Amino acid sequence: MSIFDDVSRFLESQLDEFLKNNPHLELQAIEEQLREQEIKTQRLISDLKSQQQQLQDQILAIAEDIKRWHQRIAKAEAAGRVDLAQSAQERKAALLRQGNQLWGQRASVGESLAKAEELLQQTRHKRQEVQAELKKVQQTPPQSNNSSTSGWNQGVPYNRPPQGVDSVEDRFREWEIEQELNNLKRNL
Repeated sequence: MSIFDDVSRFLESQLDEFLKNNPHLELQAIEEQLREQEIKTQRLISDLKSQQQQLQDQILAIAEDIKRWHQRIAKAEAAGRVDLAQSAQERKAALLRQGNQLWGQRASVGESLAKAEELLQQTRHKRQEVQAELKKVQQTPPQSNNSSTSGWNQGVPYNRPPQGVDSVEDRFREWEIEQELNNLKRNL
């Protein structure tokens, strides 16, 4: 098993290094995960809305039954049929309990729906942030070793600084990109 663990760690470190050197790929992976999360959340919202409608329909049907049993209680009492009135009263009480239970379920589904809609908005917002960051990273031109500039000393080629100074620039730029990626990950 240790050989597999070593290989696994090696591959993970290689992947991490690759992603560090290619931040746009990591951003693309994050954007894809957010897109999938958005689709799943949209399905969940659709399911919750359907559940909420079914519960609403059941509550309305029970309300109609309660109304009918209430009328039956009045009829039985008017006719002096206390036995029927008592049975109808028990039936009405059972329907009221069932209606209250469904009402509670509907409220719970409503809360879940509100949370899912909030999650969808957050996911969309994060996805837009990642897309903007991805565009920024993709628009950043790769630095070449033979760049020249013209400015106050036009015509004079710009020679890159010695290796130690240039690597500081590269390391600083990599650190900034890594910080932005970490901020995006934390916000997710």
